[in-house]
Amino acid sequence: MVSKKEAVFGEYEKAKSQKEALGEKGLYEQTKINARFYSGNQWYGANCGNDRPLVRHNIIKRIGDFKMSQILSGRYDVSYFAGEAEDTGAKKSLRAEIKEAKTAFSGEVGGKEAGVVCRALSAYFKQCAKRLDLDSLSAEVLKRAYIGGCGVLYTYFDSEADTGMSLYGNKIRGDIACEVLDVRDVYFADKDETDVQAQPYIIIAAKKDKQAVLRQAHAFGTENALKNLKADDDGKVLVLTKLYKEYKKDGAAVFCVKVTEDGVLRPDFDTKLHYYPLCAFRFDELDGGAYGESEVTYLIPNQIAVNRMITASVWSNIASGMPMMIVNGDTVSGEITNDPGQIIKIFGTNEDVAGAVKYVSPPDYSAAFNAAVNNLIENTLTQCGASPSALGDERAQNASAITRLQTAALMPINVLKSRYREFLVQNAKIWADFWLGLYGDRKIRIEDESGVWFFPFDAQRYAGISIGAAVGTGEPETFTATEKTAVLGELYDKGIITAKQYVSRLPDALLSGKQEIINGMKEKKNED
Repeated sequence: MVSKKEAVFGEYEKAKSQKEALGEKGLYEQTKINARFYSGNQWYGANCGNDRPLVRHNIIKRIGDFKMSQILSGRYDVSYFAGEAEDTGAKKSLRAEIKEAKTAFSGEVGGKEAGVVCRALSAYFKQCAKRLDLDSLSAEVLKRAYIGGCGVLYTYFDSEADTGMSLYGNKIRGDIACEVLDVRDVYFADKDETDVQAQPYIIIAAKKDKQAVLRQAHAFGTENALKNLKADDDGKVLVLTKLYKEYKKDGAAVFCVKVTEDGVLRPDFDTKLHYYPLCAFRFDELDGGAYGESEVTYLIPNQIAVNRMITASVWSNIASGMPMMIVNGDTVSGEITNDPGQIIKIFGTNEDVAGAVKYVSPPDYSAAFNAAVNNLIENTLTQCGASPSALGDERAQNASAITRLQTAALMPINVLKSRYREFLVQNAKIWADFWLGLYGDRKIRIEDESGVWFFPFDAQRYAGISIGAAVGTGEPETFTATEKTAVLGELYDKGIITAKQYVSRLPDALLSGKQEIINGMKEKKNED
């Protein structure tokens, strides 16, 4: 009979072989090459020597950074909803809804309560996104997707995290945490299935410090099974975390098991989740399946051609400005340094002097060659959706013409933005799954128009609510913080807006603690 450890490692080796067979070079090697080209190490292995400059014009990084900045420049507002929720009144604040109830909701969870919970979780999502720095995590996911084909955001429950809150005198510990995984460390059971939640199982591979693994084994009660745990030369142990689903009458339940090559680190356990805690973003899903496909792979030939052509152009200019010198050794006896103003002694006739030193003129460099380089760069950028218009390099007669050109050029980016919105929706569902499954009875921090307060959240009570997520979008920011402040100042000086409206709309980067200032304004008004 195959042991649990052998079964998981067998599945891991199978998925690893599938990765190695993807594309011409396999996922591991191709991702390594793509990373070098993105970072600018584009002459690696060319063996061109160091005698002449090897020029790089990094169009791969420019295309990737442009697309990522366009995706992240939009405003994405995450909100939760429930099918059984009732309209709680958009004009009424969430805090006011709870105060009207006077006491916590009791009895069965009704539509009104479901609506209040969804509004509370929508506000709490913003707090978690700020705490976990979701913007930076998303940027890293996009970068890894551009280079390796797929970026993966992994959410887990840190049971030791200090929430800073207590219940009945006991400190509340445990909160969600996130990590961006390298696609090379994630193994999908079905390489052709792009829906993460439809995967039969997912394996995450990680190299962990041996002592850290032993501490986990002690916590899980498996130290005896791993008493002969072996590590590699760096003191690391390969740990495989397998996530799989079991389907019951009330839906799917995610289970987990952790193994090492020497035995089971943590036996199978119920995670209390319904979703796999991973969401994936892919720039291209056409042929790469679950692992996506990197655009960088197909840009490398163009990048090599551009580098070689520009390098040849630079070498030609160097040869023209500092041509090669030929010296007749029979008539020139001194050392030649080629320094400006050097006096060269020549012994012989006038004919000997005339033939002592000559310069080799380089071949004529065609102007069409430079044009070909520029055309290759521009065509590559345009075909990848980063045309001069989109980048703001296109010349136009007025601002409105520039805007029209940029709007038309950015249309292909909308496909990526739509895919990114779906990524955020999946992540929002995963976070809600953690809250409902693992938060227990605690208060969650809310910050809205009424200030900072805490919502009484009972995970066990709300576990039956079927919560969905949606992402609303707005136009990207087109004005700087300084420009927005100047406009607000003019509106306030003209009496169009009040002091409270002025303060509330100031950019966060220019004024921290806005809510405290607004609350102080309210208190002063009440005293008057």
